[in-house]
Amino acid sequence: MKRDYPERPIIGVGAVIIRGDRVLLVRRATEPLQGEWSVPGGVLELGEKLCEGIRREVLEETGLQVEPGEVLDVFDSIFRDGQGRTQYHYVLIDYLCHCIAEDARAGSDVSEVRWVPQDELAAMGLRDSIEQVVRKGFRRVEQNIS
Repeated sequence: MKRDYPERPIIGVGAVIIRGDRVLLVRRATEPLQGEWSVPGGVLELGEKLCEGIRREVLEETGLQVEPGEVLDVFDSIFRDGQGRTQYHYVLIDYLCHCIAEDARAGSDVSEVRWVPQDELAAMGLRDSIEQVVRKGFRRVEQNIS
């Protein structure tokens, strides 16, 4: 399926991976968010279950094995071109994930991975939707510890 100027929305999955007071972020190497920091994730493949897609995407992008937990958020990510046409349209499902292995490395579709402390999120220049879902992940983890 063509990702730019698609005929219908594309389903994507994202992983909010928290370890202590840090979250794993990746710098996107391809459009539509090329050069920006985000959570690991990508497009669901035909015949693939959501949790399988999360595991595969995180492994491909970071080398990490994760176990998906609860859904943190579901939202649209729509990018329009200069003429107002929909160039990209993703329906994104972000999961709070438990990290099984902790040695992250940049893999496919990302140029860099970084464990970012919660108090440094604002300095990362994240899109609002990404920062909100990461902060929601931190709140869930804190609630489960209390």
